[in-house]
Amino acid sequence: MLTSLLILFAFGCLSGVTTVLFGFGGGFVTVPVIAAVVGGGDALHVAVATSAVVMLVNSAGATIAGLRAGRVRREYLWPLAVFVGLGAVLGAFAATWAPDGLLRLLFAAYLVVTILDSLLRKGFLRPPEDRTPLGPVTATAGGLGIGAVASFLGVGGSVMTVPLLRRKGLPMTDAVALANPLSLPVALVASVVYAFTGPGPAGYVDPLAAAALLAGSLPTIAIVRRFAGRLPDRVHAVTYVGLLVAALVAVL
Repeated sequence: MLTSLLILFAFGCLSGVTTVLFGFGGGFVTVPVIAAVVGGGDALHVAVATSAVVMLVNSAGATIAGLRAGRVRREYLWPLAVFVGLGAVLGAFAATWAPDGLLRLLFAAYLVVTILDSLLRKGFLRPPEDRTPLGPVTATAGGLGIGAVASFLGVGGSVMTVPLLRRKGLPMTDAVALANPLSLPVALVASVVYAFTGPGPAGYVDPLAAAALLAGSLPTIAIVRRFAGRLPDRVHAVTYVGLLVAALVAVL
């Protein structure tokens, strides 16, 4: 038990770093680890649910820090955040009915598609010079899709929102700063649904695992946010893709 808690604490620290620097509120770092530590037939359901709770707290803290630093460009939040929240409701309820093996397979497939899209399609590693606003179709259809997929897999949506915003011409620091508030509706909806639909007292959520992860992530967020924005944009983008590859290896 102690070893498991120490492992979760260590990965909580890592999730704090990725929350600030890459907008990963917890999902890609914590889902594979929680699933491995918990084990059992519902391991991935527990991992996704617990990750949603951790992501909710981490993203809220990073959002406050981003607002104070003036990095959150509010014109990109509305109405995208509303449709992300609506999509999250659909995705969270669908996930409670999905077999654990299917969740694992879709999680890995989601990572593969995102990695290939970031590397092969123009606009992520080197964004366009001119910034463009989000159109109504992108905000509506894109928001619903991001919310549904992110909530279904417990990953927050940053892996879809960051590339989307990069292709609108935003630097990595601004795209990541927006990824955290855009993850909040996903994390909130998923946390509530999983807490009331699972078999345990807290649903599918493992409170002890969540506490161990947050014990590591929250102090780390407070420290790392002081150094956010110092990475060169190209290095920031390449490292982002590298973390996705590491998460894929962990899941497989």
